[in-house]
Amino acid sequence: GYPFLLGLLMAGIVAALFGALLVFVTKKLKGDYYVLATLGFSFVVFSLLLNMDWLTRGPLGIPGITRPNFLGVVLSSNMSYLVFAAVLAGLSLLFLSKLTKSPFGRLLGALRDDELGLKVLGKNTLALKYKVIMVSAFFAGIAGSLFAHYISFIDPGSFHLNELIFVITMVIVGGLASLPGSIAGTFLIFAAGEIVRFLPLPSSLVGPLRQMVYALILLGVLLYKPKGLYGKVDL
Repeated sequence: GYPFLLGLLMAGIVAALFGALLVFVTKKLKGDYYVLATLGFSFVVFSLLLNMDWLTRGPLGIPGITRPNFLGVVLSSNMSYLVFAAVLAGLSLLFLSKLTKSPFGRLLGALRDDELGLKVLGKNTLALKYKVIMVSAFFAGIAGSLFAHYISFIDPGSFHLNELIFVITMVIVGGLASLPGSIAGTFLIFAAGEIVRFLPLPSSLVGPLRQMVYALILLGVLLYKPKGLYGKVDL
């Protein structure tokens, strides 16, 4: 019942706050332990979504989410929604591009490459982690809002581990530490999945075959191009 723009903004802010919470509970962890802790966090969120019936309706999900409405103009067609989402994606990429090239962005690059060296220079690396995770989570929240308003229904299954692996696959294939790589990886993975739909196969085979294609692409990249298509960091 809230205005779309307010809901969109709050989605980003609430996600950013949970990002800060994640940094707080994992600030003493590094490497594989940090990865496992963040993965565990996703399981906790999924479990909460599944059991908080008063807020999420549990496994029944939330139906009837309306299309975006701007001063009485509703984005009812898929084409209008595509244009709107593309504009938001373009603005987000422009902001992130400026951010990565700024002094703050160079600090983040140094944090990734040599955290100890950055500490020796007197930089507060924990504060940098808070900021970068909150920025990342904010844009994830924006994407989640767009997703919900597009399909008009969300349930806990929308945020399961399979979806997380799908997103991580895009990033790894495109290349770590690269905005062009994220874009290329997204288009490649989606295109590979869509091509399978046009093969003369029973519908029961399309889903499993699509997962196999994703796995083959990911394995190929990890074996023959470890940095991804445009990556700057070796996984």
